[in-house]
Amino acid sequence: MMRRGDDDWGQSIAPLVQAVSEHLEEGIAVKRACLDASWDIASAACLVIETVTSGGRIFLFGNGGSAADAQHLAAEFVGRFSCPRAPIPAVALTTDTSVITAIANDFGYGQVFARQVEALVRAGDVVIAISTSGASENTVEGAEAARRVGARVIALTGQDGGALAALADVAVRVPSAETALIQEAHIAIGHAICAAVEETWR
Repeated sequence: MMRRGDDDWGQSIAPLVQAVSEHLEEGIAVKRACLDASWDIASAACLVIETVTSGGRIFLFGNGGSAADAQHLAAEFVGRFSCPRAPIPAVALTTDTSVITAIANDFGYGQVFARQVEALVRAGDVVIAISTSGASENTVEGAEAARRVGARVIALTGQDGGALAALADVAVRVPSAETALIQEAHIAIGHAICAAVEETWR
């Protein structure tokens, strides 16, 4: 068994250190490139502020890691990000397994967000749709449903933007085609939106 400090340990861990360092450097480069999207990120924050100050709500959705991001950001809005303030009404449409599986079973997985949007979202609300490709069928359908009911749409995507970005009032494109790096940037962008919102929401 190798132990920390053994020569074998050092030989075994060296390539892993290199792999870790390379991944972190790539992530830093992508997030630094997101500075070019600061205007779009601030515009997204403005949409959120306008929505909640006029009595609207935020709805978030995505698949896989993007579903986790939707839930994470909803928690930041409802709880708090970094300072005490009034709660912000936000709901992740990725959490009710009974609703999701019923819709998927009866209407198809492409409708799992659209059906919830039609039931819950109203004109004056804002939807945050998260997709690294910008092409996930259910996120695109969810954004289309939001447009139909008169809600505004914020899209967080990868560099291509896909059909989702075309549906958005504000699209924040991460300049990368690598899913993991886009996901890392999405949560950083989400946190930046939270920080900007908290500048005015008390």
